[in-house]
Amino acid sequence: MPPPKDVVKIAIQMVGAIPQLIELQQTKPLASVLKDVCDAWSLPNAERYALQYADGRQTYITESNRRDIKNGSILRLTTSPDQEAERLYIGIQSKNVDVKTDSLKKLASLSQDVTFAQEFISRNGLKQIYSIVEEGNDAGEMLAHTLKAFTELMEHDFVSWENLSTVFIKKIVSYVNMNAVDASIQQLSLSILENMVPTSHVLFELVKKEVTLDRLLTHLQATNAQLQLKAMALLIALLLSATDTERRDMMDYLREKNIRQFIHKNIIHSSEPLGDEMAHYLYVLQSVSLNLCEHRMKTSMDPYSQEQRDLLQSLRQTAFELESEVPAGTFSTERRRSLCAKEFRKLGFMNNSNPAEDLRRAPPGLLALDNMVYFSRNTPNAYSRFVLENSSREDRHECPFARSSIQLTLILCEILHIGEPCSETAQAFYPMFFGQDHFFEELFCICIQLVNKTWKEMRATQEDFDKVMQVVREQITRTLSLKPTSLELFKTRVNALNYSEILKLRQTERLHQEETLAVPVLELREKLKPELLELVRQQRLLHLCEGTLFRKISSRRRQDKLWYCRLSPNHKVLHYGDVEEGVQSPPIESLPEKIPVADMKMLLVGKECPHTKEKSSGKQNKDVLELAFSIVHDVEEYCLNFIAPTRYEFCLWTDGLNVLLGKEMTSERTQTDLDVLLSMELKLRLLDLENISIPDDPPPIPKPPSNLNFSHQEQ
Repeated sequence: MPPPKDVVKIAIQMVGAIPQLIELQQTKPLASVLKDVCDAWSLPNAERYALQYADGRQTYITESNRRDIKNGSILRLTTSPDQEAERLYIGIQSKNVDVKTDSLKKLASLSQDVTFAQEFISRNGLKQIYSIVEEGNDAGEMLAHTLKAFTELMEHDFVSWENLSTVFIKKIVSYVNMNAVDASIQQLSLSILENMVPTSHVLFELVKKEVTLDRLLTHLQATNAQLQLKAMALLIALLLSATDTERRDMMDYLREKNIRQFIHKNIIHSSEPLGDEMAHYLYVLQSVSLNLCEHRMKTSMDPYSQEQRDLLQSLRQTAFELESEVPAGTFSTERRRSLCAKEFRKLGFMNNSNPAEDLRRAPPGLLALDNMVYFSRNTPNAYSRFVLENSSREDRHECPFARSSIQLTLILCEILHIGEPCSETAQAFYPMFFGQDHFFEELFCICIQLVNKTWKEMRATQEDFDKVMQVVREQITRTLSLKPTSLELFKTRVNALNYSEILKLRQTERLHQEETLAVPVLELREKLKPELLELVRQQRLLHLCEGTLFRKISSRRRQDKLWYCRLSPNHKVLHYGDVEEGVQSPPIESLPEKIPVADMKMLLVGKECPHTKEKSSGKQNKDVLELAFSIVHDVEEYCLNFIAPTRYEFCLWTDGLNVLLGKEMTSERTQTDLDVLLSMELKLRLLDLENISIPDDPPPIPKPPSNLNFSHQEQ
């Protein structure tokens, strides 16, 4: 008979004693449970003891978290958090170096526990931590334990970062700026500053002033991957906390220092594989850099701005240089105005008498003008060839340079998500972005020539403008999806994907769609679907058995700690637990926490999850909502909360959990995978019918013969 819901069978250990196997009554006060355990071992003063998990993070058991205890859990009787906090508070003030070091080491470990942290902070323990750092007498291992303990205590958000003294902050800064400091201390110091920067503008200004970009670049060039990662994390925190003007100045300085080329060579193409966190920081750096174009993109042209009018005139003068060299007195004002209008028409402006009107639309606004000017100045031969080649064509077949440039700029802004806030979890960056200083402008130069090439291949007229731009968008997106490592490679691939190739791809996709819409094929699809859907279910469960590395995300900081979750091979228990950075696939035995599948009640996603309700509802958290899911187990208050690393993982996990709950798989990935499997299976089944048209209706069944009295006699 299964035990009642409020009873869990557990083991309790104590050093030097035989373990106790007890049935824990969840309705019984914890103090009474402790008294019974202590009495069994003849221990007085039960109030000085507490229970904690024997494995994993060794969290203390309290009235608030006791419901998380599962059948089969192993607990340990240990000193109570208040006693331990008092002992360590005294220990870190000891004059004995060994005692002080051991106390700080223990403190760094126990500070992860919220109950202990509360007890230690209530004793003004942080003040002692401040003193150790500010006095600066300790170094090496002792200092590393101190900084680690401080970081863990601050993680619980009991104390505001704004309460830190300037002396303390400058001491942390000094560890970042000094050369002869242990790498572990520099990593912890960088991490502390990274946490500090987003909390207030005052702290941002202080850190920005004290830690120069040059110093961060020095750390980025270190061979130590963790030091490199922490330096990048602080750089990103500074960029995200800066005002638009400060951010632009910082990015200009980083450009002068060739940070892109360094990242391209030493981080992206490093011998070490790129971690998820570094990939995210590179994505943010790319997004911040591209978003510098947002202001120009959203600014319409001012026809009264002399500077903007000069830029516009420079386009005409560069294209029709010889014609513009005619002395000013040769033509009347009216004749010159007419000549200018004619030249602007040849340039492809819709409103040739007042071309500024074409640039009033925002987006793309002035960004389109910037791109055209960059193209004319940096590739003058290609620019002149584009304009002159089209101005000599018949009117109906000329490719309008200006109109194409304006539309292309808008397309590139949409593809590269310019003007959109950075995602909190995305890792998708373009390696070629870091191989080029003026990435957006150079990409435009390649793509505008692609427009001209595609226009000729399509033998397009002005009426076909939208069709041509649609093909160009497809060429760009298909090529970018291949993740070319350089702009040269992008140029080669996008030019190889000509109009005839696009037509072939479209035709293949269309034929495939038509084939699968025939009535007999649809009937066969329906017949095959249950079998293949079961295959998808098995794949989802297999993925859960392999497990996934998740990151905890707090409101103050993008990523906290790593944890791993996987399903047992018999599909009966979910195992999970915290893991260290760099651990890829921990064995199931090393994951101390567990949830029996039988105890799982429901799956929550998106806004329904408790951990998303705690967050702000800003745009920057939209991606977190799309990746959040929770498992409700036992009673509804208890949830295991997830933030999937990618949308792909979100789909696989939510599908797998729905399978375990006996529900339908609902993610968009289910339909995609099912379609792929059905397509493959149908192609295999229909191989013998290649080039044979399948009728919509089955052939008629012939009438039966008038009599069935016939037989065949062998001779």
